[in-house]
Amino acid sequence: MELIYEGTIKKEWEHHKRFEVRKLVLEDLIDILQVQEQIVQHLNDNGVLQPLTKEEFQYILEGNGLMIGAFVCKELIAFRALLAPPIDEDHLGRDIGLTENELSNVIYQEISNVLPAYRGNKLQQTLATLIMKELNNHESTYRYVCCTVAPFNIPSLKDKFAQGMEIAALKEKYGGQMRYVFVKELSEVDASHWQEIQFIEMNDIAAQQEILAKGWRGFKMEEQEGKQLVFYGSKNTS
Repeated sequence: MELIYEGTIKKEWEHHKRFEVRKLVLEDLIDILQVQEQIVQHLNDNGVLQPLTKEEFQYILEGNGLMIGAFVCKELIAFRALLAPPIDEDHLGRDIGLTENELSNVIYQEISNVLPAYRGNKLQQTLATLIMKELNNHESTYRYVCCTVAPFNIPSLKDKFAQGMEIAALKEKYGGQMRYVFVKELSEVDASHWQEIQFIEMNDIAAQQEILAKGWRGFKMEEQEGKQLVFYGSKNTS
């Protein structure tokens, strides 16, 4: 299988270990499920992660998206997935205000998992960059990438903001779980120039929903005096 990338694991080992990144295929499904199971077992709050089922991973690997994985000595240690979603009533494009005709232009950043022993090596960030490059190499017709993240899932929120994604909605998904809905327009090159900026405590759901309803976008987060603040911007003065 053709390698996409080679790098070095630097944390907690006397001798640096090489890791390799390649596309994942159906034959990797058992390893993918084992990595996800280890992640779930280490979670303090099971509500922050929506694990994928075997069937959902299989759906992606059969050509409805893209998955890449990082390996150390042929052991899968991390993976990241993009999903070409079915057009249904739960489609994230609806949550961010797209029209019916635009929904097919959306691909999801579906899931990103790194084994606990290998965290701290920026693998999630590296795989994010690599998988989006792979998507571009496919000359895809996708215009938007969307995903959901639970409030206070700090590593995942930081990951999305680092990619230039923006919060476009905050609502219940997956049977009543509160989620931020993130979006990035793939054709955008320049960072947004915000006309107005406000910050809101992450636990103030109502205030965030109110400002999002006005068309504002969440674009970064900071911790101040022990509180997580989400910064929202308006692209116009109206």
